[in-house]
Amino acid sequence: MEVHQLRYFVAVADEGSFSRAAAREHVAQPSLSQQIQKLEAEMDQRLFDRLPRSVVVTEAGKCLLEYARKILVEIADARRCVDELKREVVGRLAVGAIPTIAPYVLPALIEKFQRRYPKVTLEIFEDTTERLVRRMEDGEVDIALVSTCDESPALERHSLGKEALLVLLPKGHQLAEKKMIKSSDLKSQKFLLLHDMHCLSAQVYQFLAVHHLRPELTVRGAQLGTIARMVAAGMGVTLVPQMMFEAEPVTGCVALPFAPPVPMRELNVVRNPLRFQSKAAAAFQQAAAAAFSSEPNTR
Repeated sequence: MEVHQLRYFVAVADEGSFSRAAAREHVAQPSLSQQIQKLEAEMDQRLFDRLPRSVVVTEAGKCLLEYARKILVEIADARRCVDELKREVVGRLAVGAIPTIAPYVLPALIEKFQRRYPKVTLEIFEDTTERLVRRMEDGEVDIALVSTCDESPALERHSLGKEALLVLLPKGHQLAEKKMIKSSDLKSQKFLLLHDMHCLSAQVYQFLAVHHLRPELTVRGAQLGTIARMVAAGMGVTLVPQMMFEAEPVTGCVALPFAPPVPMRELNVVRNPLRFQSKAAAAFQQAAAAAFSSEPNTR
């Protein structure tokens, strides 16, 4: 059993296709197929069912897949550990961030980080918290910026502070001239929200429940920017992170703060404590902590 065979095997399982796996691994498809066949012969088990339009992992393949992922992660960590002896911050770093943080924080943070550590190659993953945690467990993501999350044996959380949520209103809205919004002001308002997969949606629902608000939900969307433009079109109101409106003010909208108690969301950097932490990952965690501590909207 060779390491490259395991890598090809995982690629085929992920892609569901020999041709896409070959492209991902930058190898000719016949060579990849031959290595998979050798692996199957060594295991004395068929690892894939070759269907006319797809490739499906067999039960034997599913059993091997779990171990293959772990082996490849351990090998990658071993290489990183050796690289650390060079005493330089170098190598590849996979950074994740949720969609309600990534566009407002990552550009400036990464620009500053790369100026200081030019030998680090960054790969960015923008996804929901649940999927980012799964990618960390699989070794695809090294460190991630998220909001609400639970600690577990495979997830170590470091707080970056908290951020206020604002009410986003159309410019001509009857509440737009107020300096602060009370929760009671929102009783009769139509709301636009993100889909449930986004933690911001859960945070807004929690705010509504605490204040006994049962608004009419007119639209659910996948992108915060799209929701904001619908607010500008007069379709309703929503709650947004302060960093969003500061980074990308939306034409036709106003964002107003709440009167105390102000709804807040957590900001966290997370990693998998079961994996070796490279110097690059440690440096990025420090850079993120410094960036958020300097932001006036976190505390």
